[in-house]
Amino acid sequence: MRKHALLLYAFAYLAFLYVPVLVLPIFSFNDSQFIAFPLTGFTTRWYAALGADSAMLHALVNSLKVGTATALLSTLLGLLAARAVTRYRLRGTGAALGFISLPLFIPDIVLGISLLLLLGVAGLPLSLGAVVLGHLLVCVPFALTVLIARFEGFDRDLEEASADLGENGWMTFWRVTFPLILPGILASLLLAFITSFDEFLVAYFLSGTEPTLPVYIWGQLRFPERLPVVLALGAIILTTSIALVALAEYVRNLGVKRPMVGA
Repeated sequence: MRKHALLLYAFAYLAFLYVPVLVLPIFSFNDSQFIAFPLTGFTTRWYAALGADSAMLHALVNSLKVGTATALLSTLLGLLAARAVTRYRLRGTGAALGFISLPLFIPDIVLGISLLLLLGVAGLPLSLGAVVLGHLLVCVPFALTVLIARFEGFDRDLEEASADLGENGWMTFWRVTFPLILPGILASLLLAFITSFDEFLVAYFLSGTEPTLPVYIWGQLRFPERLPVVLALGAIILTTSIALVALAEYVRNLGVKRPMVGA
């Protein structure tokens, strides 16, 4: 009885979270400007309208720039930190990891306002570069978590064998370590990119006159006649995000040794 109650609770919880999101693509094909059942008809004209929206395309390019820069920098910083954490016994490692992960526990609106005030005090302008710096605070913990897990599953005897064969530290890393941690690097890139691409509040406070795609969508919600196009754009972002997260999870598990049943 308790097991069935737990399953029912889990089902209700997941339905509460995801049913509203899954309904989004349905309304994006509705031949009406109003969100209501029953649907008035099927159309793809809202998707076709996206290609003619120059402001949306500009915001998309901005998001791609920010997401790519954030993914590369987050993965690089996460790679260096994960290497140090797993290879060397350093004092204060736990405290350092906790400090790096702290932005995940701070509400995004608090983080965005704090960074906005910091930029004002420093006299720095609002820009896409400022958005990248803000997104690094959010994305580096994700990259670090993925890469630490990959390094911890790495057989260090392979590095020692490479050193015994005369390879220096750099060539050992490039020829031995890098290929084995590559799935973790790719997973980190994907997760950091999609996290940055979808992030709204930090970008809202720091982007200035160069909005990212989520900021652009927020601005369009003021106009009821733009709602169907926003729904179509949201459906595309939702589908792409799910696909990238699934791909990141698949890549992350490549080469991971799983225990045999009964072993």
